[in-house]
Amino acid sequence: MRGVVMHAPGDVRVEERPDPRIERPTDAVIRLSATCICGSDLWPYRGVEPADHMLMGHEYVGVVEEVGAEVRTLRPGDFVVGSFVLSDNTCEICRSGFPSKCVNAEFVTGTIGTQAERARIPLADGTLVATPGSPPPDLIPSLLAASDVLGTGWFAADAAQAGPGRTVAVVGDGAVGLMAVLAAHELGAERIIAMSRHPQRQELARSYGATDIVEERGEAGIARIRELTGGLGAHSVCEAVGTQESFMQAIGCTRSGGHLGFVGVDHDVQVSGARLFFAEIHTLGGPAPVRRFLPDLIRRVWDRTIDPGRVFDLTLPLEEAAEGYAAMDERRATKVLLTV
Repeated sequence: MRGVVMHAPGDVRVEERPDPRIERPTDAVIRLSATCICGSDLWPYRGVEPADHMLMGHEYVGVVEEVGAEVRTLRPGDFVVGSFVLSDNTCEICRSGFPSKCVNAEFVTGTIGTQAERARIPLADGTLVATPGSPPPDLIPSLLAASDVLGTGWFAADAAQAGPGRTVAVVGDGAVGLMAVLAAHELGAERIIAMSRHPQRQELARSYGATDIVEERGEAGIARIRELTGGLGAHSVCEAVGTQESFMQAIGCTRSGGHLGFVGVDHDVQVSGARLFFAEIHTLGGPAPVRRFLPDLIRRVWDRTIDPGRVFDLTLPLEEAAEGYAAMDERRATKVLLTV
């Protein structure tokens, strides 16, 4: 089969890889219908993280072709959405709502790689969720978004306790930040402030429910948020970048007693104990427990209550994955969908 391999930073190739097969009785093999490039894939692409013949991709939807002898909830022909973390969904940590920290957790990027024509998914019962039927083509992008960016943005808003009567500020206007805006709106937030400098992303944020746009960053961004909130800061803040500047901006935008949900992949973020101590805020974040939210998100997409698939602004065939990486790296695209 064909699949994406990152040989080194900036060196993305589509090449022949071995066809997947059932290796354990809890495995499933799926034929990918669509996959995509994640903002986190840009860290190794830019050399911030190691990249040495990595199997790329962790967002995926497709059709089950084969299941292992112990798979109970899936059968060949099912259309499925999967999480970017493999989980059994039965351990004590999974049952507490954090399948991304399952005792058997394994990340899909680097080991499985779903920027490919087919993939073996271990722990299939716990990782994959079947849709009510075979989806029409126009729903596939939104179902694909549920596999990571929608679930991650939803976790950010949920962790920040976005809801009725609350003002939400979203730091980061990439795909995850835009999905956090959508999630905050769906959760009933009264006011949603998107922090963005890009007109196209601002427009999409407004269509997803943003009531205000703040273009300032850093201390200026914090001051603007506080100005808009009577000097107090937002009740709920979603951090969707993962840099030192974005994280400190998010803390500064959160009012005392407020909630910060952070889902940007951390890169050398350092926060002093004193800074957190005197901020007096609630914090929760990390790799999103997407599997927890998948049944609800799939239902909302299936019922056409939400349309997260609009976050994809460039669609390319799998063979042109290298161009997709370049487009996202150069900010010519927010998120790239790869057809298989």
